[in-house]
Amino acid sequence: MGRAVTVATCALNQWALDFEGNLERIVRSIGIARSRGARYRLGPELEVCGYGCSDHYYESDTLLHSFQVLGKLLESPATQDIICDVGMPVLHRNVRYNCRVIFLNKKILLIRPKIALANAGNYRELRWFTPWSKARHVEEYFLPRIIQEVTGQETVPFGDAVLATKDTCLGAEMCEELWTPNSPHIEMGLDGVEIFTNSSGSHHVLRKAHTRVDLVNSATAKNGGIYILANQKGCDGDRLYYDGCAMISMNGETVAQGSQFSLDDVEVLVATLDLEDVRSYRAEISSRNLAASKVNPYPRVKVNFTLSCPDDVAVPTCVPIQWRYHSPEEEISLGPACWLWDYLRRSKQAGFLLPLSGGIDSSATACIVYSMCHQVCLAVKNGNADVLADARRIVHEETYIPEDPREFCKRVFTTCYMASENSSQDTCNRAKLLAEQIGSYHINLNIDVAVKAVVGIFSVVTGRTPRFSVHGGSSRESLALQNVQARIRMVLAYLFAQLSLWARGLPGGLLVLGSANVDESLRGYLTKYDCSSADINPIGGISKTDLKNFIQYCIENFQLTALRSIMSAPPTAELEPLVDGQVAQTDEADMGMTYAELSIYGKLRKIGKAGPYSMFCKLINMWKEICTPREVASKVKHFFRMYSVNRHKMTTLTPSYHAENYSPDDNRFDLRPFLYNTTWSWQFRCIDKQVNAL
Repeated sequence: MGRAVTVATCALNQWALDFEGNLERIVRSIGIARSRGARYRLGPELEVCGYGCSDHYYESDTLLHSFQVLGKLLESPATQDIICDVGMPVLHRNVRYNCRVIFLNKKILLIRPKIALANAGNYRELRWFTPWSKARHVEEYFLPRIIQEVTGQETVPFGDAVLATKDTCLGAEMCEELWTPNSPHIEMGLDGVEIFTNSSGSHHVLRKAHTRVDLVNSATAKNGGIYILANQKGCDGDRLYYDGCAMISMNGETVAQGSQFSLDDVEVLVATLDLEDVRSYRAEISSRNLAASKVNPYPRVKVNFTLSCPDDVAVPTCVPIQWRYHSPEEEISLGPACWLWDYLRRSKQAGFLLPLSGGIDSSATACIVYSMCHQVCLAVKNGNADVLADARRIVHEETYIPEDPREFCKRVFTTCYMASENSSQDTCNRAKLLAEQIGSYHINLNIDVAVKAVVGIFSVVTGRTPRFSVHGGSSRESLALQNVQARIRMVLAYLFAQLSLWARGLPGGLLVLGSANVDESLRGYLTKYDCSSADINPIGGISKTDLKNFIQYCIENFQLTALRSIMSAPPTAELEPLVDGQVAQTDEADMGMTYAELSIYGKLRKIGKAGPYSMFCKLINMWKEICTPREVASKVKHFFRMYSVNRHKMTTLTPSYHAENYSPDDNRFDLRPFLYNTTWSWQFRCIDKQVNAL
């Protein structure tokens, strides 16, 4: 009897509709798995076409090209003598399904459609696919001619079945099915399935990794078994960063852990495990065995193949390990940095440009780019040929080797301090010192000439000259003058992004980085079409509180001492006149709330699903030691007024790295109106009644 089975899972940096690149990475992963002795290889969800195809799933081309790739895989020598489990869309009886196609030696064994589709938050699978609702039911699937010519098969099993090899039994789950209350692995395990597989397209959210790991380990803790999880990694073409974390677990304990953040396009995890450990673990769980005796059996597809070797008594097997989690600060340092690298190399641009104000947000963005440069140099040092080739193409130098993060930063990162008469010397100095320490190419410029020209046009046309509040003007005048400065900075950022390399005699253009955090976006504390408008924003899904902690992390880990003065300075937009040469304007005074309060409002609004009245009811208990009910009511009303007045700004929000579950991203995550009745008359009246009663 075979005991030791060797299985492989992987994390692949697939790209939506990049069929050629996706094929190459799949073949490479299978080759690595085979070379390490694996007899089964699992890949990420929809790896053939890339997970993020969105409405391209409607196109027949996507289906056609996926089958063309499948044909190449079936024919490849790399896929022989190993069970290959790949993900792709399949049209069955004119219905689109998200499927696993499992094959061995040029024969398709089973096409397994997804049963539970992800349809919350960032996911819209029900828009493109239909869940397979026929439990334990298998139908005939008629293969396209291009596949028939390779396999010699006319039809193959399609549906909810498991694979029975000569030595064990395997059952497939797909991403969301692990997260559902009645996961398929429960009854599959009761029916004798010993190896569970899960192909995922799971994205990074701060502090989420432990949830995924706990779910995988708990899947086999009560029922016994081996659980193998594969995941997408990298930027697939949108706001999400898929964070790898491929893993293998047995009997409730992790035995192999993949990296969460890495620039490796292909990462393969291989483990050898003893099936007798699963069988003995299950033997003493009497409640499990009683339930198993009554379970409705799954259809079994018999496979004349083994995952083990006949003489495997002396084969060493894997032992449990302790999962190593990143701190939130490490996650911010690594996740957005990897996302930026993917965006930079795949957009074929020459680098980034960042308006660097000397404040926390733009400084945190600069530190993430610096972290990216660190990751690139480390990957090259570790022999990553893909990263080296990308770096050489970006800097347009065929023999270049990135070894020093500061030197590489100088080549790919331009920072720009855009001073006005309202800017302080302190922020100018902070920006300059930080640029020196990270190595960016730094530009100092003054926007006053442009501001006066724009305001001058208005004065010529209307005969009126607006003034700041401190000079006797109204709040309308003051706000308009602040917005002119902010918007001119955006125009100049794009001008310098397009032409600054040209002026230096270098090829290419730069991507403009935004640096508005998630809390400012939620409150609408930004000028529409100012420097928050950019190509991409690596911190748009991160809270101010987390960014402050990240800045402290950078001080300690990157020795960026310039950040100390940035940390200690109060956040300010520097758009109003200075008073005695000092900044008088601060963000929290302008907003009428603190950043800490904003984070709480954001989590209650989005994660807690709280409207004004429910938020008030929750906060009178949360804040009972520091606020009266009337003060809580005033704070809640002010937040909802400002949120609703400014919600229209979310429709033009720069694509941002998704890192928080209370993101106000209007694209697809946080779907709300952008024209509100901002009086909230009924809701606020309910609050007032409760305040009076209290």
